[in-house]
Amino acid sequence: MRLEIIFSMLIPFFGTILGASAVFFFKKNIQPTLYKILIGFASGVMVAASIWSLIIPALEESSYLGRLSFIPTLIGFIIGIIFLLLIDKLLKNKTKYNTKNTSMLMLAVTLHNIPEGMAVGVVLAEVYYGNSLMTIASALALCIGIAIQNIPEGAIISTPLITQNKTKRKSFLYGIFSGIVEPISAIITFWISAIIKNILPYILSLAAAAMLYVVVEELIPESQRDDNTSIPTISFSIGFLIMMILDVALG
Repeated sequence: MRLEIIFSMLIPFFGTILGASAVFFFKKNIQPTLYKILIGFASGVMVAASIWSLIIPALEESSYLGRLSFIPTLIGFIIGIIFLLLIDKLLKNKTKYNTKNTSMLMLAVTLHNIPEGMAVGVVLAEVYYGNSLMTIASALALCIGIAIQNIPEGAIISTPLITQNKTKRKSFLYGIFSGIVEPISAIITFWISAIIKNILPYILSLAAAAMLYVVVEELIPESQRDDNTSIPTISFSIGFLIMMILDVALG
């Protein structure tokens, strides 16, 4: 395995580590305004990454189907949404009375990081084996985009734990735990890529569904609570544009 492939697999996790380390810079819980900026920015990056890094490549992988090239992406996306709806419902039923919102968010982020890691593993396998038009630059754009949105995710998970009788060290570890599944799932998917080659569009669109689900279900509603709703809207736009530029410029 080439060194750049290994490094690319770890890039998203670096974002989680950087975000979780924010816990060491706050004496108390994260400020509401900064919280809104972070989740707004993360939402924008995730939406753009879902489109340019996942859905569009999924459609391109199915281009041999002609006008029906949308079918694998459609099926994968629907499966992803249904799966996350069922998981979310199960988690909410089990944690309705005895688990804090931070734990729910951590579980949701951890779950959606799995297909994200799978997407990274698949695109890097495509680069490594030269089986498609995917380039190391476009794969790197996906990894960087995921890393960018992992920064506020890591901060959002770790910083509120300070007020829940957790030490900064434990809060940091909780934050990075949500992201450790990404490189693990990326490595596993990379090695079995030959087996899942034919279902690549389904995996890419499933990952896109997972990212968009978290944005719509968790991040946007949270960002629009109370006043100053324009702040997360602006940060959403900035995150979206940055990820779009990364994808197009490096693709």
